[in-house]
Amino acid sequence: MAQMNMLHAINEALSIAMKADERMVIFGEDVGHFGGVFRATSGLQEQFGRDRCFNTPLTEQGIAGFANGLASYGMTAVAEIQFADYIFPAFDQIVNESAKFRYRSGNQFDVGGLTFRTPYGGGIAGGHYHSQSPEAYFTQTPGLKVVIPRNPEQAKGLLLAAIRDPNPVIFFEPKRLYRASVGEVPAGDYQIELGKAQVVKQGRDITVLAWGAQMEIVEKACERAEKEGISCEIIDLRTLAPWDVDTVAKSVTKTGRLLINHEAPLTGGFAGEIAATIQQECFLSLESPISRVCGLDTPYPLIHEKEYMPDELKTFEAIKATVAF
Repeated sequence: MAQMNMLHAINEALSIAMKADERMVIFGEDVGHFGGVFRATSGLQEQFGRDRCFNTPLTEQGIAGFANGLASYGMTAVAEIQFADYIFPAFDQIVNESAKFRYRSGNQFDVGGLTFRTPYGGGIAGGHYHSQSPEAYFTQTPGLKVVIPRNPEQAKGLLLAAIRDPNPVIFFEPKRLYRASVGEVPAGDYQIELGKAQVVKQGRDITVLAWGAQMEIVEKACERAEKEGISCEIIDLRTLAPWDVDTVAKSVTKTGRLLINHEAPLTGGFAGEIAATIQQECFLSLESPISRVCGLDTPYPLIHEKEYMPDELKTFEAIKATVAF
């Protein structure tokens, strides 16, 4: 075990994967000698050479199209989109090409060796073009996996699993945790299974569900609730597509209540899909309406960032209201 932050853990995962797979290449805007805007790929070009870690032009559609081409020829392609806000020019290539490659050929060819890494979310005073959480757009697309880690240990294991998964994966990295989240990370090569949620804390009164950077928020809110005698079960979803219905349903059947927290706007956010499914699976066990604590239905605001965020206090008040219903 070693202490490291999330950036270090991601960098180490990439290095391990590249050592184990000579077909793997990493590319994106400034990822080469510069190491990317957040330095996540720092040192990899020096370690593996310019043919395996290199810069691209500033064209997200081109990055995604190039990634599809490489992966279709059997390469392990890890493409970085510098900010998740700028993944939208690549949307057509990801949704209409990456996701459908295997299906349209009847499994004769695929782009299963493809992973898109991209930093997402707010909390860094980045304003409306550097703070969005667009994960829900991709969860509606069959053929894509969507993964979001909450800490360095999870980031390393999930990223290694994503790179080696036989399907294209979008790996959203909570950028406000890049240097803020520090923890014990196992040495060497390990993977965390995709598609499996983790029960982080057992409880009896309410299930509180989140992913990525919001896990820290809900844990603090649940600490407040515990002081008022409310026992919270906390789940980190980790993979949004495919998401672990069984683990969440089992928890809600036990507690009778569910609160979902995410940073993306409320309308069309992935919490709505979870709520609809759990209502169907656990209807006779529910003691109160499913609660959603999410971002606002506005462009991400710069000066009102604190008001926008589904923070600890909003979550705490929603926990109390749900339990008291």
